[in-house]
Amino acid sequence: MKDLLKNIRELILSARTAVVHSVDLIQVLTNFEIGRRIVEHEQQGSKRAEYGKALLKALSAELTAEFGRGFSRSNLEYMRRFYLTYQDRTLRIAQAQSAIFLPDGKSQMPSGKFPGTSKSQIPSGKLVAPFSLSWSQYVFLTSIDNLDERRFYEIEADSNDWSLPELKCQFNSGLYERLALSRDKDGVRKLAAEGQIVAQPEDLLKEPYVLEFLGLDEQAKYSESDLETAIIDKLEHFLLELGKGFLFEARQKRFTFDEEHFFVDLVLYNRLLRCYVLIDLKIGKLTHQHLGQMQMYVNYFDRFVKLDDEHPTVGIILCRKKHDALVEITLPEDANIHAQEYRLYLPDKELLRQKLVEWGEEAERNRG
Repeated sequence: MKDLLKNIRELILSARTAVVHSVDLIQVLTNFEIGRRIVEHEQQGSKRAEYGKALLKALSAELTAEFGRGFSRSNLEYMRRFYLTYQDRTLRIAQAQSAIFLPDGKSQMPSGKFPGTSKSQIPSGKLVAPFSLSWSQYVFLTSIDNLDERRFYEIEADSNDWSLPELKCQFNSGLYERLALSRDKDGVRKLAAEGQIVAQPEDLLKEPYVLEFLGLDEQAKYSESDLETAIIDKLEHFLLELGKGFLFEARQKRFTFDEEHFFVDLVLYNRLLRCYVLIDLKIGKLTHQHLGQMQMYVNYFDRFVKLDDEHPTVGIILCRKKHDALVEITLPEDANIHAQEYRLYLPDKELLRQKLVEWGEEAERNRG
């Protein structure tokens, strides 16, 4: 009885989730088609901006009178912009609008076809939905001008099941820029094409980390112990800021070596990389002693803690101001240790973007 009840519950919940996603997809596809028809009508008539405004105003009045809310002039403009932004997906959208999905995952094509697309252009077989987010999320995404950045947030919102507020929060924190600034050119291209894929220790890094959720005053004095306590109190937020796959193990983890006790501020484990991640918190200037200490922590975990089938330990020093030259001269090139800056406030996205542009220009000069 219990197994039967469990199976039926799972079936019902799965069906309800599928219905919600289907409704979202139908709305998004319908709005895309409305936007397409508005754009094509404009192209056949006057191209003056005044004509477009008058058209949307008149169209809004007629549609609202017949169908009610949802067809304001601003919403119609969103649909128009949505089509212009994603018109490169027209073939995939044609598949989704024309296909009849069967229980076994196969599809048949009805006699009706998507306007402007011949049936012969639509390949058979299992189809991939052209859109996976809600309409409100796509309205927000169309406001992002940078194509790579927009693709990144669409992929991440889908893979992490972000709500609209969560999507806006990640955007406002400059997640794309902060990840991009800690990668090389190829890594930035992968961000746009695949989202954040954690396959090596460098994939965990951001520049900088944003700890504004801790509520610490940037101008007030606080100790490393205060910082650590605030992080533990907001551990869920901290793990989300660190990124994908992190699990918390301990704070002030003690180990003894040569009859002397040592304490690691935070010990985490990343299940995607299958490795320990040690975090040391520093509020002052980064020194070579800090780097040497972290190297010793990492060496100890690699030799006495990690299992044979686990990957090498990663050390991250979170500091107010890092010193790249000092890190480079102090640590060997293959060291799994990184000094990363943190901020107690949301960074200015424009400054992050400018920094990313300057970083790209510098990388091109170095290659030349």
